[in-house]
Amino acid sequence: MDRPQGASSGAAGCVGDAVTERYMVDSPDPASHVQLACSGSHCAFPRNSRELCVWDASHPSHQPLILRGHQQAVTALAFGNTESPLLLGSASCDHILVWNLKECTEDALQGTAPCGTVLGSLLGTVLCMKFSPDDRTVAVCAGNGVLILDVQKLCILAKLLGHLAPVTALAFCTWQVHTVISVSEDRSFKVWDHRVGTVVHTSPVLTAYPLLSVLVCEETKQLITGSADGQLWIFSLVEAHHFREVARVDLRRQCKTFFARRPASASCGLTGAELQVHLRSSCHGPVLSGICLPAERTPCLWIGSSAGMFLFSLASLELEAVLLYRDFVGLTIKVSGSCAIMKNTVNGKTFCIVTSMFGNKIAVLEVNVAALMRLQQGPGVGRSLSVLASSCVLSTSPLYFGVVEKKSTKPTGKKQSGTRGRIQDQPLVFHGSVKSSGYTSAPRVTMFSPKTNIKSDGKRSSSCKKSYKCNDYPLGDSPPAHLHEQVSVATSPTAVCCLQYSGDGQRLACGLANHLLLVFEACLRGTPAAFSGHDGSVSAVGWSRGGEWLVSASQDRSLRLWSACRPTRPVILAREMFPKPLEFAQFYYLDAFLLVSSGPEFHLLKYHIDTCKEEIKRYKQKSKFKAIHRLSTAQSTEITSLSAVNDFYSHVVLTAGRNKTLEVFDLNASCSAGLVPEAHVRPVHQICQNKGSSFAAQHPDAYNLFLTTAVGDGIKLWDLRTLRCERRFEGHANRCHPCGVTFSACGRHVACGAEDGSAYLYDMRSSTFSHRLGGHTDTVTQVAFRPSAPQV
Repeated sequence: MDRPQGASSGAAGCVGDAVTERYMVDSPDPASHVQLACSGSHCAFPRNSRELCVWDASHPSHQPLILRGHQQAVTALAFGNTESPLLLGSASCDHILVWNLKECTEDALQGTAPCGTVLGSLLGTVLCMKFSPDDRTVAVCAGNGVLILDVQKLCILAKLLGHLAPVTALAFCTWQVHTVISVSEDRSFKVWDHRVGTVVHTSPVLTAYPLLSVLVCEETKQLITGSADGQLWIFSLVEAHHFREVARVDLRRQCKTFFARRPASASCGLTGAELQVHLRSSCHGPVLSGICLPAERTPCLWIGSSAGMFLFSLASLELEAVLLYRDFVGLTIKVSGSCAIMKNTVNGKTFCIVTSMFGNKIAVLEVNVAALMRLQQGPGVGRSLSVLASSCVLSTSPLYFGVVEKKSTKPTGKKQSGTRGRIQDQPLVFHGSVKSSGYTSAPRVTMFSPKTNIKSDGKRSSSCKKSYKCNDYPLGDSPPAHLHEQVSVATSPTAVCCLQYSGDGQRLACGLANHLLLVFEACLRGTPAAFSGHDGSVSAVGWSRGGEWLVSASQDRSLRLWSACRPTRPVILAREMFPKPLEFAQFYYLDAFLLVSSGPEFHLLKYHIDTCKEEIKRYKQKSKFKAIHRLSTAQSTEITSLSAVNDFYSHVVLTAGRNKTLEVFDLNASCSAGLVPEAHVRPVHQICQNKGSSFAAQHPDAYNLFLTTAVGDGIKLWDLRTLRCERRFEGHANRCHPCGVTFSACGRHVACGAEDGSAYLYDMRSSTFSHRLGGHTDTVTQVAFRPSAPQV
């Protein structure tokens, strides 16, 4: 019995009009494993085992079109790709029919029985059929092979044999009409050229479960296939990539992460054991169908399973929305046997057909994508965080350090030194004649664009002066792809723990596991300057903004400042002060502070460096530091990575914890401003912000992008304004060792290390790597882009 539905289906614990059951059919025969069909405005499904029902979504009040012609049960349906005329193909064991819907509608209005064209007979059980992009041919899965049928000549053009088990699904390549891709229960896919009937590519066995669906996305030039255990594989169809695997996605894990990042309302009020049952059951069953859905920013993928439907982003490789049938009490079907989803959305809504797994019901659902995503919005959406400081520093902020000293009064009767009176408030500089570090000036302006020229202050040590011209970064040049120079940092195998270029791009600091800190010229020629003094491996190194000083942190829990221009003793700012080894240290707030992480806390240090040149006095330790503020992460979890910008005023500090969370701190408000749980499946070992360069200008919004990487979970690109993952980069081997990641100076490329002895380059617009840079003999643990030239 047919029952049109008009009311919204609310969920227990969930409100809104996200899902509406628009049409429901009680079929006399089950259709749980029939390939259903959806076009731009039509849905087709078997009314009973031999009759077809075509429902027009643009006119839901009209009676569905009934098509009769099969003598045996219909097993597969497919719509054509052109609208005039719109074709519908249906397959059963007796024959394959092609219906012209315009002619069938006119026949039905005139009272005559619509009839279809017989395309083939007695081809066996057909599990899937698809029209070519131009609707001239039809491909059907029959047994272990694929048959290509001519729609006009009504004949078989080719038989594609080669699979070792029944073919379960197929798809045409839209930009290569003669290319068809098939997946099979033999757990592999094949790419065919059906003009000559040959195999172009055969994949290895991907999984222990049968492959049940395949989709070709024209926007991203990718092939997506799904297996019976809820796994997705994504391959690149770009000719130069040779069917390279882009990513593998576990939907059960993605579903767990999705609910962990959402508030309790997104999981419909389920907590504890009930939510665990949802997570176990939500991704059981095969991936039944998927359609590319045009989105505002990136293409998405609808994935159907027995428990529900999932909206999946092909850029971030994460779930955007989850629709579990059992969460909506108004839906008739709770466990799906098959489903099909429309390609296009109308006013933000899309239609899908769902059949019951254990019954004879067929339902047409209307999904309001915007309402569904709004219902399951994450905590980061709607925040106004920004790396660029857009407001004055507050008087209660630890970054505010000027007013107290400015208003301080001196005791009467004491004459102040004339030299001290001549010192003006200014940002931190390291001149020999300056006795004060100049902390008395607090920034009171909004963010500005990075400078395009770095000038010498005239008093810089002669050993630090460079005879180079500051040119703009060559944006038109290609990314580095060939080995330019190679140098060994030690006579025995020694791990490189950290790398960083100076701001002018002329020197490269390198921290080693053998307690040494080396400074190379950017060309890597000549003898490097060696700095020794740490008793443990150098875990972090950072340049001052002017390139005259280096800060290093070590596993020996000491923090040292080194003069990169003069052969002076290191300034030891902290020894045995921190209870745990220092994992991170850098200059912060235009060299006004030092930022240090140890254990679950990070510290803000105010420091003063004595630059006395007298031979006797310079051996007395007059350099000072003071810990003025510290903040602890949520749940006091150990910090595994920390990042902040030093080249311009920024109040934001990013941290990653051992519990796999990302946390954003606003030092202007001295509090935590955002938290992202389950950022990766393992703890993040590096956060890398897009800090730009003095040689290349970027859009201000680009500085809100940052990267995170974790062992075995690839690289993720985040936007600080929304705390959402925007893109994911996979393809480099990283299963055991932490491998570094970095932005290029222009912000267009990402470089990362890998365990196969290569460095990989990614384009920000693609999820698969563009270049593979070989030359190493062991794991590449650290990478750094030169800020002044396209070198890595």
